[in-house]
Parts: sequence; structure tokens; C-alpha cells
Amino acid sequence: MTTAELPVIAAVDGSWRSYEALEWAARDAVRRGLPLTIVHVRPLNRHASQEEQRREAEELLAEAVGRVAQVAPTLHTSTLAPMDFPAAALTALSEHASLLVLGSRGLGGFRSLLIGSNSLTTASMARCPVVVVRSGREDEEGAEAAPATHSDIVAGVAADESSEAVLDFAFEAAMTRPGARLRIVHGWTMFSSMLSGGPVFDRDAAAGAAERTLAELTAGRPEKYPQVEVVQEPVHGSASHTLVTASATAALTVIGRRKGGEELGFGLSPVAQTTLTHALGPVAVVPC
Repeated sequence: MTTAELPVIAAVDGSWRSYEALEWAARDAVRRGLPLTIVHVRPLNRHASQEEQRREAEELLAEAVGRVAQVAPTLHTSTLAPMDFPAAALTALSEHASLLVLGSRGLGGFRSLLIGSNSLTTASMARCPVVVVRSGREDEEGAEAAPATHSDIVAGVAADESSEAVLDFAFEAAMTRPGARLRIVHGWTMFSSMLSGGPVFDRDAAAGAAERTLAELTAGRPEKYPQVEVVQEPVHGSASHTLVTASATAALTVIGRRKGGEELGFGLSPVAQTTLTHALGPVAVVPC
């Protein structure tokens, strides 16, 4: 099975956030022409028998399948209920997924947390892109949010090869949404201009260098995806503020994550972690 044929995986735990993520995943699987696998990770719980956990998992997954049938009745759907620590199980399953979709927090999350530990850990370690779904209504316990009607895809890119995977994912995501506009955000500073060999004290020249960087990063892609309207946005300073603000009206915000630093907890850059933690809409974290 090729990467293009691997399923979209959606994790559910019975919380309204996970069901919101499930419905987002179902719609995205339809757009991509991929099957959907619904996963409920049974926790390692000494206070409940395996039979009781199995029965609860079956009931939860049956409800999840019913919800998918309402939003995507023709979608091919399967279910899994492994017993493990949630982040560990989802990271292992990501080896066999084209996309992994999670809610921002589960049933066990503290209300004071903007993103749950399982979601953050999985987004930092998964082998495939991870979408963490936030509705912007995180303060409304039990809220049922309507599907987002926004069409913009927003991508945050750096001036290096890590942006290749981010841009590939963002253009593909925009292509599956007719009429979608792709906003490509690149943060620059005088210091970053100096590192790239540009003039340090000339703000206009530094801004021009950032524009050239964006042009180089996107070279050839507008021709490959002529149906996607592209807007390039060089931003003076950190891109995280722009990305968080844009996420409120974006169908999806796309950021990158370094490969190789997972064991040390270095997968997410400060910009990526800030964006993922504070975003007001769905965020895709792409291994680069």
C-alpha cells in the first residue's frame, strides 16, 4: 500500500472535541478519496476488567461510526481499539496512516490547558502529518460546533529545506478544496537576513530578501497547482502571531516539525509550538 492509499486515522475518546475531530477527519478523507480508520485507545486501567473496557470501546466506536455515516455516508470506515498509552498507540499507528486527526483535548484534560498532553506528544512524534482540531469554542464545554466554512489554507514556512514538506502538504490540502486560497507566511528579522548573507541594517533590503526567499521556496508550485490562488506574506518578526491570528478564519493552518528530535522533545520549534497551542482552528503538523 502506497502513502497515497493509507487511511486517515481519527482518534476518539467520547469527548465532544474528539467527535468534532472525527467529523473533520471524515470530510477530509472524502476530499482525499481515502478510507477512514477510527481508533479508540483503551487505557491501561487496573480498576476495570478487560471485558468491561472492551464493551465500552465497542459502544463508543459504534457511536463514532454512526456519526461518520451522518456526515459521509459513502465513506469506507473501519475501527481499532488497542490497549496502550494513548500517545504511544497513536504514534505507532501513524506509521500506517496518511494523516492522523485528534481533538485538542480529551476527557482527562484540565480546563486550564490549551492543548492536551496526548495531542501535543502525538503531534511531536508521529511519523505522518497530524491535524489537531480546534473550533475556537474551547471554552464551551459540550459545544457542538458547525463545520468551518472558511476556505483559506495558511502555511508557515522557514527559509530552509524543511519547508518542502510543509508546502507540499499545504498545496495538496488547498487543491482538495475548490476555490481555496493558500496564504504562505514567512517570518523574517534583521538577524535572519544576516544569517542568509543579506544586509543587516537595511530594513527594505531585508524585506526584499524575505520576498525573494518566498519566491524561491514556492518556485514551480503555482504552475503545478494552477487552480490554487497563492498569497505570499513575508512578516517582520516571528510568524507565530500572524499564524495564530490567521487560524481563526482558516480552514487549516499548516506548520512543520523537525524529524530526528523526537526522543529529546525537540520536534516542535517555538513558532510551531506557539501556533499549535494557541491556534483558533485546525492545525496540521507536518514532519519535515
